[in-house]
Amino acid sequence: MPDGRADETALNRALWAVMNERFTDAAAEQLWARPEPVWGLFAVPERELGVLGDVRGLDVVELASGTAYFSAWLARAGARPVAVDLSGEQLATAHRLQRQHGPAFPLVQGDAEHVPLADGCADLVVSEHGAAAWCDPERWLPEAARLLRPGGRLVFLTNSHLSALCVPAEEGVAEEQLLRGQREAYKVQWPGGGVEFHPSHGDWVRLLRRAGFVVDALHELYAPPESDDHAFYEIVSADWARRWPAEELWVATLDAQATG
Repeated sequence: MPDGRADETALNRALWAVMNERFTDAAAEQLWARPEPVWGLFAVPERELGVLGDVRGLDVVELASGTAYFSAWLARAGARPVAVDLSGEQLATAHRLQRQHGPAFPLVQGDAEHVPLADGCADLVVSEHGAAAWCDPERWLPEAARLLRPGGRLVFLTNSHLSALCVPAEEGVAEEQLLRGQREAYKVQWPGGGVEFHPSHGDWVRLLRRAGFVVDALHELYAPPESDDHAFYEIVSADWARRWPAEELWVATLDAQATG
């Protein structure tokens, strides 16, 4: 890994140690206790989106899993997940909640750009507000492809490109105007935070195809009418997200011909 990217990764790791201490450790308790999967800041139910399908018996790798609540939901649905995250603090929270709530599944400390798992170990790779925002897509998408068996699926959620264009340069909540150029949003280093990636739709399609994927769907997620602002992740308000998509949920399949 080039020195510059190593420094960025270390910055993000340090940021998530602080985030875990201040916010996500407490929030994870509620997420682990949820009876069914939801997506994103405003908890859009998976049953309404139907992007995962039947996961029973599937080998799943969750990249940038954070406190691994999504892997817990998948395990309860019959999958065999492995949760991978860069932050030891986040994984410590996941381990505590495994003991408290169950079920047990492997927790692996590792970078989504360099995953310490074998080639072709997964039927499904998933990342919910993880790898897509915090990892270089030119690095983590080929890793996702490497982990998948031919015909396997990749499902990931990230901030909408539009929201990234509307957040002030000094951070804050998205406004009702464009505040940065489209190309500027590809890679953003926040003054008081980490380094994030917000490719355009065209960039995502190009990078997914280069890694061997066929794009199946792009779901733009809005805040439901009754939603309140997120408790701590304040990139968009609920009011903003009722008018414009706050998040993007991508679904892609690894092209069997591209891998074999």
